[in-house]
Amino acid sequence: MSASVAPGPLHVAIVMDGNGRWASKRFLPRLAGHKQGVDTLKRVVRACSTRGISTLTVFAFSSENWNRPTDEVSGLMDLLAGALAREVSQLKQEGVRLRFVGSRTALSEKVQQGLQQAESETAINTGLTLNVCFNYGGRWDIVQAASALAKRGEAITEDSLDKMMALAPCADPDLFIRTGGEYRISNFLLWQSAYAEFVFSPVLWPDFSEDDLDTALTEYRSRERRFGKTSEQLR
Repeated sequence: MSASVAPGPLHVAIVMDGNGRWASKRFLPRLAGHKQGVDTLKRVVRACSTRGISTLTVFAFSSENWNRPTDEVSGLMDLLAGALAREVSQLKQEGVRLRFVGSRTALSEKVQQGLQQAESETAINTGLTLNVCFNYGGRWDIVQAASALAKRGEAITEDSLDKMMALAPCADPDLFIRTGGEYRISNFLLWQSAYAEFVFSPVLWPDFSEDDLDTALTEYRSRERRFGKTSEQLR
């Protein structure tokens, strides 16, 4: 990977934060914010496709989100199932390849079947790859990769671990965006974001627009990506 002033990015990762606060400001149930967030995601997927971004990875449900109120978790599961039923056909037509990244053991059989069917229906698409991280955590990802290598009796090295991470064989994200005004990564892509450029947006996810995406892309392209080298070495 060459180090230079960033011309891309090719892979964008987003923590879609602020759905609940967006709803609360409007005196709506939190789930209304998540529903609005799905519409935002559809817009951002199309925007990324037209801007030459080849991979978009979004944080939809973390392994810690099970600790939220039961009705919100149940609503999110129903929202996912409904979105799969409605949107997969359109994503397929638009050439988007859909992948779900995370542990599926705690998900209902209905949801698991929906994820598998959505992946199968879009597997041959060659446009944007959309990785939806659902029941995902960065620490879980590292542990499952190391455990898989240990079971095989393989040495745990940086290269072997990298190949076993849940996002493999996708390249690491170039740009990491978090909306909602928070300044933390919340256990998202801990391994893969080692050299990502970070942009923290104050905009709540349901309000995140194409202009906000372009602002983040412009900020990214102003950065010098050195990957441990000095500026002088890049000249």
